[in-house]
Amino acid sequence: MLSELNLEVQQKTNRLAEVELRLKDCLAEKAQEEERLSRRLRDSHETIASLRAQSPPIKYIIKTVEVESSKTKQALSESQTRNQHLQEQVAMQRQVLKEMEQQLQGSHQLTAQLRAQIAMYESELERAHGQMLEEMQSLEEDKNRAVEEAFARAQVEMKAVHENLAGVRTNLLTLQPALRTLTNDYNGLKRQVRGFPLLLQEALKSVKAEIGQAIEEVNSSNQELLRKYRRELQLRKKCHNELVRLKGNIRVIARVRPVTKEDGEGPEATNAVTFDPDDDSIIHLLHKGKPVSFELDKVFSPRASQQDVFQEVQALITSCIDGFNVCIFAYGQTGAGKTYTMEGTPENPGINQRALQLLFSEVQEKASDWEYTITVSVAEIYNEVLRDLLGQEPQEKLEIRLCPDGSGQLYVPGLTEFQVQSVDDINKVFEFGHTNRTTEFTNLNEHSSRSHALLIVTVRGVDCSTGLRTTGKLNLVDLAGSERVGKSGAEGSRLREAQHINKSLSALGDVIAALRSRHGHVPFRNSKLTYLLQDSLSGDSKTLMVVQVSPVEKNTSETLYSLKFAERVRSVELGPGSRRAELVSWSSQEHLEWEPACQTPQPSARAHSAPSSGITSRPGSIRRRLQPSGKSRPLPV
Repeated sequence: MLSELNLEVQQKTNRLAEVELRLKDCLAEKAQEEERLSRRLRDSHETIASLRAQSPPIKYIIKTVEVESSKTKQALSESQTRNQHLQEQVAMQRQVLKEMEQQLQGSHQLTAQLRAQIAMYESELERAHGQMLEEMQSLEEDKNRAVEEAFARAQVEMKAVHENLAGVRTNLLTLQPALRTLTNDYNGLKRQVRGFPLLLQEALKSVKAEIGQAIEEVNSSNQELLRKYRRELQLRKKCHNELVRLKGNIRVIARVRPVTKEDGEGPEATNAVTFDPDDDSIIHLLHKGKPVSFELDKVFSPRASQQDVFQEVQALITSCIDGFNVCIFAYGQTGAGKTYTMEGTPENPGINQRALQLLFSEVQEKASDWEYTITVSVAEIYNEVLRDLLGQEPQEKLEIRLCPDGSGQLYVPGLTEFQVQSVDDINKVFEFGHTNRTTEFTNLNEHSSRSHALLIVTVRGVDCSTGLRTTGKLNLVDLAGSERVGKSGAEGSRLREAQHINKSLSALGDVIAALRSRHGHVPFRNSKLTYLLQDSLSGDSKTLMVVQVSPVEKNTSETLYSLKFAERVRSVELGPGSRRAELVSWSSQEHLEWEPACQTPQPSARAHSAPSSGITSRPGSIRRRLQPSGKSRPLPV
């Protein structure tokens, strides 16, 4: 056993010696490998340095080295990390150098431009100096020449004066006998004038009697003419209102906007709308290759001006002065030109501003017989929320209420009302209301109206001779555009706005369908828009709709829908509008001048009515410039 153990020990000793030899060999190979890798690393660094100096097209060189030792791998990894860090620093330095070169190049260019400008200015200065010297020399010559001419002319005039003086002396010598003759005649007339006062008194008495008789005759004639004039004025009003009534309570006119560069080019931007040359109430639409015709009350081509459109609606607007309720609203797809027709531009205003200008001119013509007060309110319906665009808090939610006097009319508690007296007041109100209206960018329109805008004009008048009091209301409505969500590209809040807009316009279509079918129940309360327009669509108002049409091929579907809706609206019969007039006594006329149309309790909270002392002032320069003079009170809509 001992020999076997010795043999086993000997074998293990031999194996250990072999393992030691192998370990020495491995250590030697490792040392050689490390030396070889070190040489390669140095070579790589030298190559990198030379490549960086030469700016070679190859930015990075990646070499893969197979090693067996973990330490060698770690060393190689650290080398690669340092290499990458150096490359990043080199790249950053190159970027900084490039930016410095660009800045230097820009500075050189700017210096060259400034030098060129300085040279140009110097040449201009020299030329101007030369011209100034020439002009000064020319002026000096003109002055000398003018002085010489004036001196010569003065000598000629002096000579003529001396000659005239000699003639005057001669005439004085000849006038002395005539003066004596005139003195004798004067004395004779003086004797005659002594008896003239008696004759003058008798003549004055006779003339006074004749003048008094003539004045009495003129007064009686004027009274008769005034009576005939008032009778003719009432007859004219009656004929005018009858003419408007015979044309239809809801009149529908169409306006086609011109093709613009925003419509693009190609087949989709071609014109698909034509007109009848013999009938200005017919419009033709080419939809999917098939012509479709529509008949309305009036059709305006793209060549029609803002004044042409206003002449068609101004007859309705004058009815407002006579005490009638009038409503004009624009309908159509997004980008069809509704806001342009209603508001226009400062250089070419639309229906809103022209209507108020017309009201002012009519009021001035009747100023001798009537006293009128014109007030304006501006509101919008945004996401089914009624907001006051002229109020202190435009984001405040308003509600529509029934007047508590039992008249059945609607009004908006807390809606701000401004009294306007000139065109400047109108512009300030429009500017302030337009800044608060909601508009956004869509694929169909760069400044798309995202709300229904309402301009409410109230005209209150009192006849100075009879005490008759009238109240007329003009609602000018710019509806938000109908649109297909996929086509307009609406997302997020724009999508919700589009959904509310389409819902309210759909509710308007339901109301028109119910009125056309003479249903017992008309769903006015399905939307804030239809509820607010209930008075205008329920037979107590003269209503006109302006349907805006886009003529391009890509919008024919929306155009077809708008024209079909216009035909349905045109077939609705609301009955004649009623005049709001009241004959009051002379003793109460002064109080009626400032009395609101709808008597309501005066609560202290602004949610129902503004304080009676005046409109609450809103901070801001525009608000201060408006200077409201009337009281803020619940305004019937």
